[in-house]
Amino acid sequence: MSFGLTIEKLFLIGLVALFVVGPDRLPTYAAQFARLVTRLRDLARGAEVRLKEELGDDSIEELKKLDPRQYDPRRIVRDVLSSEPEAVTPTTSAPPHKPAVKRKKATSVTPFDGEST
Repeated sequence: MSFGLTIEKLFLIGLVALFVVGPDRLPTYAAQFARLVTRLRDLARGAEVRLKEELGDDSIEELKKLDPRQYDPRRIVRDVLSSEPEAVTPTTSAPPHKPAVKRKKATSVTPFDGEST
């Protein structure tokens, strides 16, 4: 996972850090950053190991199937459009059509207060 970082970008980040932090404190901050990255990596590995222990290897594979990144909308639409439409057969008969019942309009008038607006 390089996050799109190239050698040129890393060099530019280092140069900016050198000017902002200064050459005296830069090694100290670089060592602290390295320890932070190592600690975060260990936390992620520990969480993965704990997840595997509690759920088992079978559950991990099931969770990977639910990963939303594997679903490509273009592929799904292409598959649906290329498949033959299924014939829909009604399982129950529809109820007979009933004519609409006409209702009388309400004769009450809503009160209007011209000073309230």
